[in-house]
Amino acid sequence: MKRKLKRIIVAAFSLILAIGNSTAAFAMEEEASELVSAVVETEEDPVAADITEQELTAVTLNEVAHSIFYAPQYVAIELGYFEEEGIDLTVVTGFGADKTMTALISGEADIGFMGSESSIYTYSGGAADAPVNFAQLTQRAGNFVVAREDTDDFEWSDLIGKDVLGGRAGGMPEMVFEFILKQNGIDPSEVNINQSIDFGSTAAAFSGGQGDYTIEFEPSATALEQEGVGYVVESLGVESGYVPYTAYCAKLSYFTEHSNVIQAFSNALQKGMDYVNAHTPEEIAEVIAPQFPENDVETITTIVERYYEQDTWKENLIFEEESFELLQDILESAGELEERVPYDDLVTTEFAEKAAESTEE
Repeated sequence: MKRKLKRIIVAAFSLILAIGNSTAAFAMEEEASELVSAVVETEEDPVAADITEQELTAVTLNEVAHSIFYAPQYVAIELGYFEEEGIDLTVVTGFGADKTMTALISGEADIGFMGSESSIYTYSGGAADAPVNFAQLTQRAGNFVVAREDTDDFEWSDLIGKDVLGGRAGGMPEMVFEFILKQNGIDPSEVNINQSIDFGSTAAAFSGGQGDYTIEFEPSATALEQEGVGYVVESLGVESGYVPYTAYCAKLSYFTEHSNVIQAFSNALQKGMDYVNAHTPEEIAEVIAPQFPENDVETITTIVERYYEQDTWKENLIFEEESFELLQDILESAGELEERVPYDDLVTTEFAEKAAESTEE
């Protein structure tokens, strides 16, 4: 369309010059030239073409970790979906749900991305401006059991009496791990779970000789395999079933003042989700590779395929009530929830539903 417009304008130049070199003709020629330059400049940048002269809204997202587990988000970033929706996104990694929630509550972040158990804790604590979840990204646990030795016949009972580098008490990774242990007839007290190591540092600690096993996200799990110091022997995502593992939330006041931003953000995420569900692990890896410069594309593909095969990503962002209740079951099992909280107070599906409808059109 832009090339056709350019040809029409150029044809107009020729007609003007054919009529004569009057002052008016030259003035019309200069005005048309400026128009052609604008068309050409816009044509060279497809994203700019869609948002010409549109001022982007700055949004700060604090993510709990930077992991290939969150591939749909990085697809949305790399393919310019946030810019298409009018958002200038800045991503900060919190390295732990507690730190991400602190950034959100303090106003350092506009949107938080973490396990939604954090919003339950905040609400139960009586926060006046409690965060509300508006989009769920993953439906499986994203971490794996990494052992010192490779084995094809791992049993959960192998962990009894062993030293395991776990997660923060009350955090989703640790609670899902303990939930699985109980599902397999093992009391967590029978396992020596080390919860003292900061999130994101367990892989380095394991590589340095601490622990018989460690519970790791990607790319740390594969990195340990590549170093030859650890081997993935089990997936918590497969064992735990469908769990609302990570979700996006914002303070209630932010919804009131920036509901249009929440909708635009949801639209961009849904586009990323659609891409992931419609493309191969190889194609997904190629797109998100710039987000993980420490890994080659082959390694990223291996990790994406591992998550892909266990049905990690939802088809839409809708955080359903059944999932929320399962989450509370896990919290109760871990002894982290004294009283269940109302779904309608902590989850809204309005924005996710509209985002899903918009990509179906």
